Parts: sequence; C-alpha cells; structure tokens
Amino acid sequence: MSSQVEETLLALLSQLRDKESISPNDLAKTLDAENWQRELPKIRGVIIGLARQGRVDVLRKGKPVSPEGLKGVYRVRLAADAEGELPE
Repeated sequence: MSSQVEETLLALLSQLRDKESISPNDLAKTLDAENWQRELPKIRGVIIGLARQGRVDVLRKGKPVSPEGLKGVYRVRLAADAEGELPE
C-alpha cells in the first residue's frame, strides 16, 4: 500500500506548479474518498520517508521544516531546487 501512496503523492505533486503544495488530506481523499482519515498514518510515514530522501519538502506556514517529530497541520511539495532553503 505504501508504494501506491508514494506513487499517488508523486503523481499529484508533479501536476502542481513550482512551489505549490498539497495537504495530506487531499492525498488521503484521492486514495479513499469514504474512509480517507484511515489513510493519514500511512501517508505521514510515506511523506516522512520521502522527505528524509530529499524528494519532498514538508511545510508549516509555507516554510520548509524537518520531518522529524512531524505532527499537526502541514503540507507537502516536491523538493525545492538548491535555493538555500533549509528545514528549521
């Protein structure tokens, strides 16, 4: 299932313009419209893994943050190209 989550996430992100992001809820609703809340723990794990690999950025209030200890409201986007933005 996590490969499906990863594939779907990357497909959704690739459709966005540069610097745009999505909510994990949007991804969850794409995967399972009726029971989307059940998907959120899997999605969080996939996002953390991709962030550790440098493939996506995790954002809080529009700023990149470290995926470690991720909780609360956040968004995700494709990793920024070396623009000097470092996770907080």
